Amino acid sequence: MRPPVLIIRTGNAPAPIRGRHGDFPHWFRIATGLPRERVREIDVVAGEPLPAPGEVAGAFITGSAAMVTERAAWSERTAGWIRAAMDRGLPMFGVCYGHQLMAHALGGRVDYLPGGREIGTLPIERIAGAHDDPVVGALPERFRAHTTHEQSVLEPPAGSRVLARSARDPHHLLRYGPNALSVQFHPEFNAEIMRAYIRKLPRQADTSKVEPLAAC
Repeated sequence: MRPPVLIIRTGNAPAPIRGRHGDFPHWFRIATGLPRERVREIDVVAGEPLPAPGEVAGAFITGSAAMVTERAAWSERTAGWIRAAMDRGLPMFGVCYGHQLMAHALGGRVDYLPGGREIGTLPIERIAGAHDDPVVGALPERFRAHTTHEQSVLEPPAGSRVLARSARDPHHLLRYGPNALSVQFHPEFNAEIMRAYIRKLPRQADTSKVEPLAAC
């Protein structure tokens, strides 16, 4: 039997959204086309232990309503697991909180994005020179992606490569090695999920001062 693909759940979608659209692991399974039997979900927030990196074929790390700067015990334990997985060369893909956590785990700096939350379906630009990347090179030079986040990778880890950016966030897509990538935007969102996040956000002119609905 082939080893499973791990989905590391670092949080939940807001209740009204998951009631209609499902939750993070479901979105990842749909987006990747992975059959349910190939996937193993681990809820690190609930304290479920992560398997050894050698027991899985790869890992996705989801978004979260938490903040990496809170340094929650479950988050720091997961950061340690990421470092061990990198040492083994395990394929990994982090999204939003997962993107920030991977960068933090590997020596980068995460904090609040200057100017407040970035939210919406926004233009993303591939960095000049990224055309030679085996994954990102297949993307258009400019494309639109779903985003909602308050924190961001302000300083990428040493040795990582920045591959894409938005107008406000210069580090939307990072490569850490041959098998490890992370993105600040949400490739697992569909248009209806993005609309639901926007509708959930309180209608205030300055979204940097609203009560957070979810970091990712």
